[in-house]
Amino acid sequence: MIITLVEAKTLPEAWFLLIKGLNNPKGVRTYTIDRGSFAGQKRLEYDAVSVNIEYPGSRPLVPDVPLGVPPPSTQDYVDGYMAYLTTGAKKKGEDYTYGDDIEEQIFQVIDMYKTDGHNTNQAFMAVGDRNSLRLRDPQCLRMIDTRISYGKLSFIVYFRSWDLWAGFPSNMAAIQILKEYMAKEIGVKDGSLIAFSKGLHLYDHCWELGNLVLRNGNLGHDVTDDSGR
Repeated sequence: MIITLVEAKTLPEAWFLLIKGLNNPKGVRTYTIDRGSFAGQKRLEYDAVSVNIEYPGSRPLVPDVPLGVPPPSTQDYVDGYMAYLTTGAKKKGEDYTYGDDIEEQIFQVIDMYKTDGHNTNQAFMAVGDRNSLRLRDPQCLRMIDTRISYGKLSFIVYFRSWDLWAGFPSNMAAIQILKEYMAKEIGVKDGSLIAFSKGLHLYDHCWELGNLVLRNGNLGHDVTDDSGR
């Protein structure tokens, strides 16, 4: 497996660079899905990818796209998605929410840092358990690890499988908002956001959308750092 490394200033820039990187034949594969979402269709997928966003709090959190291309996400969608990420409230037909697992852990991590200090490697939030394999579609997000260094709270997240077109921008924007909340509660500044995945992909029905984005150039945004870092 080839590990692709992406360095970005903002979340929208990271999204664009990741779409662009799928044109690199090294470390990228195309395959037909045997089991999982959209079984029978094809995925264009990184072998493994690591992306580091230096200023993830720079607004806007979601990318712009060319006129006529459906947006991969919107801030309104992200705001609604926050309940799925941070609470255990399920909608009809849902097997789980990420909040099932991390809602309580959010406050435990905040309390750990405030009570015991910042120099610890134990402030780790897990998603899923040994029974996840029994689910029709197991959780994609599996961990949010945290670290406070240089007075800033950073997140390190792992997705076992990850839709680059719509999942990445929505997930990362919501995780960033959670990080900002936790940093404020702990009393530190907002830091970087690092993500890993061995399953970051574009489904074949999104390939042409990706090409339309690339043909219109780099749609990443300038850094607007309002966090006081």
